[in-house]
Amino acid sequence: MPVAIGLAARYGSGESDQFQTELQNWLELVREVKTAMKSSLAAPASAALAIAPAQSRTAAVIAAQLRAAILNGAYILGDRLPPERDIARQLGASRSTVRNALQLLEDDELVTRKPGSGTYVAQNARSAADDVAEITSPLELVEVRAALEPRMVRLAVLNAKPRDLDRLWEALEELERAGSDADRFSRCDQQLHLALARATHNPLIVWIYQQVNRIRSHPHWVAVQPKVLTVQRIAAYNAEHRALVEAISVRDGEQAAQIMQAHLQAARQHLLGVHSG
Repeated sequence: MPVAIGLAARYGSGESDQFQTELQNWLELVREVKTAMKSSLAAPASAALAIAPAQSRTAAVIAAQLRAAILNGAYILGDRLPPERDIARQLGASRSTVRNALQLLEDDELVTRKPGSGTYVAQNARSAADDVAEITSPLELVEVRAALEPRMVRLAVLNAKPRDLDRLWEALEELERAGSDADRFSRCDQQLHLALARATHNPLIVWIYQQVNRIRSHPHWVAVQPKVLTVQRIAAYNAEHRALVEAISVRDGEQAAQIMQAHLQAARQHLLGVHSG
């Protein structure tokens, strides 16, 4: 029975004033309960951010800070991260930069983003893969990539479906739109190479490359990124990427493997130059 009708049934016609007063008191109580419920639900999302502002506010740096907070247990499995606007305000970054940082974490399967709800931690504390990231240098990472990726592109040539080729071209165009922005270029480069891994249709290679990208997002790499990704090198890398996607599109495995090998050899030389400089 609706509450208003139930209350009315308890009073006679001469007691309508008392009925109106009790009804108003009940409605006020409902409003107070609803307000309290909204406040309690919103509290976790407005909690203080578990990282401090850094001198650099790029997406890669913010992603690295959030990654460290998650892996060190500041946020645990199932926790909701503060909203983008709160992270942006506390770190002095733009919301688009924070959004890109969260995308990097989602690509690494550290968080999941639910439209209209928020961003949630999808992985608990430190894993063996994260320990490896701590002790793997950028040079060692490139050496692993040089052993893996020429073979990976051969498999992509053999196994890529038309939709995979479309995704490669889309990733390439997004990469080229990054221009001379080293941070954006690095993020788009990760996505292009992950698209290559997915084009192999080999789940183990995809998983391995997700670990490669996780290490590429580590502070070790973020620290050298501005020194390596000069305007001239970004332009050269883009030319190599375009030649690579063209070779894969025409199913030329030998050419694609040679381009990838040369691409990674150049990256290795550039890293050696940073370390010797």
